[in-house]
Amino acid sequence: MLNDKTILITGGTGSFGRKCTEIILKKYEPRRLIIYSRDELKQFEMAQDFPDTKYDCMRYFIGDVRDKERMYSAFRGVDYVIHAAALKQVPAAEYNPFEAVKTNILGAQNVINVAIDVGVKKVIALSTDKAANPINLYGATKLCSDKLFIAGNSYSGSENTVFSVVRYGNVAGSRGSVIPFFLKCRENGTLPITDPRMTRFWITLEQGVNFVLRSLEVMVGGELYVPKLPSMNIMELAKVIAPECKTEIIGIRPGEKLHEVMIPVDDARRTLEYPEHYVIQPDFTFWGKRFVNSVAKPVAEDFEYNSGDNPWQLTPEEMRSIIKNL
Repeated sequence: MLNDKTILITGGTGSFGRKCTEIILKKYEPRRLIIYSRDELKQFEMAQDFPDTKYDCMRYFIGDVRDKERMYSAFRGVDYVIHAAALKQVPAAEYNPFEAVKTNILGAQNVINVAIDVGVKKVIALSTDKAANPINLYGATKLCSDKLFIAGNSYSGSENTVFSVVRYGNVAGSRGSVIPFFLKCRENGTLPITDPRMTRFWITLEQGVNFVLRSLEVMVGGELYVPKLPSMNIMELAKVIAPECKTEIIGIRPGEKLHEVMIPVDDARRTLEYPEHYVIQPDFTFWGKRFVNSVAKPVAEDFEYNSGDNPWQLTPEEMRSIIKNL
């Protein structure tokens, strides 16, 4: 799929972008792989691991998704865009709301407009579980971003640029994940627990990247992809990481949910189930002409994809294996 193609990753120096670069270079032979981000130090560090002297397809572009003119330079000749750039720290977004809007919403608009103008074939954007019935600003900006990308299919017209979105839950070991936090707290002998009833979906970084690349391959434009993932209770996770430590209940934090929701019940009427994932369909009149339903089936009208009542639960042994491989 990606052989002899030009791929651009916005926010490419983040944890997703680095792992995505590693997997693309291992599995494919792209013509160019462009890392587009605004932090020159992270680009310098990433270039030590993926130097253009070893991988002649690598390109490093300093730029911000807020800067539309710079994106015109970066997007020319690009076949596929993977949009991973975002301000994603919940407390930072609450304290700096206008900055989150500029990057997550206006930046998404820039990606859409520039991709259509220069003739990018496919754009796939990364979303978050927090965009499903959002209760914090970060989630609200990502919900808006998701809707912009889905609606982008109506704006592309005869240009044939198509847009889709991928949404998944907690990435084990990523920045902001509770796993490295618990590992650090283990040294003090006490793990702070927000609420003992709390549950979360779990996915590894490699699984997330592979799901995005598979979705990029099969997308026709307009879909919102959600993988089927296992869940785990926070107390079970604490026992796996530090069974010898005591726990301290500190209360749920502002903007945090008790259980993760990746498909709200309001979206059930538009959701299709596949063996390994779900697809939330858009409300497009032309969707039926694009989309060929092979093995999918509609979910029940009262369906909600919720980590609290998810039948697929991680075992302690499975979580230990995930932590060991981080």
